[in-house]
Amino acid sequence: MIHSADIREWCNRTVVDPKDRKIGVLEAIYVDTTTDEPAMATVRTGLPTRHQLSFVPLGEVLLGPDYIKVSYSRALVKKAPSVGMDDILPAEAEEVIFRYYGMPYQPGTGGERQLARR
Repeated sequence: MIHSADIREWCNRTVVDPKDRKIGVLEAIYVDTTTDEPAMATVRTGLPTRHQLSFVPLGEVLLGPDYIKVSYSRALVKKAPSVGMDDILPAEAEEVIFRYYGMPYQPGTGGERQLARR
């Protein structure tokens, strides 16, 4: 398991898929609000003049010397729900991201968000 303190060091590192194809650059980490463990990351993708932040789960990652390998294909991540470079993740979009990756979505008992940016 990767802990929040460790993963922060990997911001701005290359993110690759299982076949070592570059997806983009790690922009930010989102932790699960119930465990405070890394759950999702945003990856800077797209053309230099039109970057966006695509979400990818961090459940199964491999940390290399200068990269982070996720267990999802480049094509899947690039088509994932995204936000603009200066945008924030709207609360109502969280469930869409989880559903996209076939993951269960569990907001807090009082409707609290499942993800928090670190």
